[in-house]
Amino acid sequence: MIQVEQLTLQAGSFRLENISFEIPRGQYAVLMGRTGCGKTTLLEGICGLKTVRAGTIKINGSDVTHAKPGMRDIGFVPQEAALFPNLNVRDQLGFALEIRKWSPSEINTRVTELAEVLGVGHLLDRYPQGLSGGEQQRISLGRALAFHPQVLCLDEPLSALDEQTRLEMYSVLRTVKDHFHTTTLHITHSVEEAVQLADLHFRLEGGTLEQQDVPSAKRSAD
Repeated sequence: MIQVEQLTLQAGSFRLENISFEIPRGQYAVLMGRTGCGKTTLLEGICGLKTVRAGTIKINGSDVTHAKPGMRDIGFVPQEAALFPNLNVRDQLGFALEIRKWSPSEINTRVTELAEVLGVGHLLDRYPQGLSGGEQQRISLGRALAFHPQVLCLDEPLSALDEQTRLEMYSVLRTVKDHFHTTTLHITHSVEEAVQLADLHFRLEGGTLEQQDVPSAKRSAD
């Protein structure tokens, strides 16, 4: 569960004030809004990458408002996959687990599970330069999920993909949701992504966040 109460964030001259919302445990929430409305600023505040000026952020009841990013138990997927160029897929997926001192057998078990869910078992020995954009984003997603985070945050993860790859990623993200039941906040411009993925739909506009019905028709947000 994510609980945000009366949150105020500052990013340069841009400011978000008194933002409140809640995402129940295991729900997939899509946050929409125009370019420059503060979607990424809000996501980065939740992840600990922006300083909170006022308000509170709770993850499953624990106050993480001023916790360091690594202490929030959040998996983060950026718009660009940002994979390590010197690691193959197997090591990409196991990287966070090695840092957390998991045993080799535990890492192997988890990597095998992730590879099966994401459909990348045949790619485990490849390096990023040998992967398509969609494959790279699957690995980025798996890397964020590897350590069993309580929350998954996605910053426009499909925006750089072509239409066919986006359609494939909808299926992947639905499978991930059904398998791991991780509370998720997904930022996008695309109503189609909300239609395909969202349990909850929020819109940020004019500094105000509103919960709306999940859209039933595909159309552009801009």
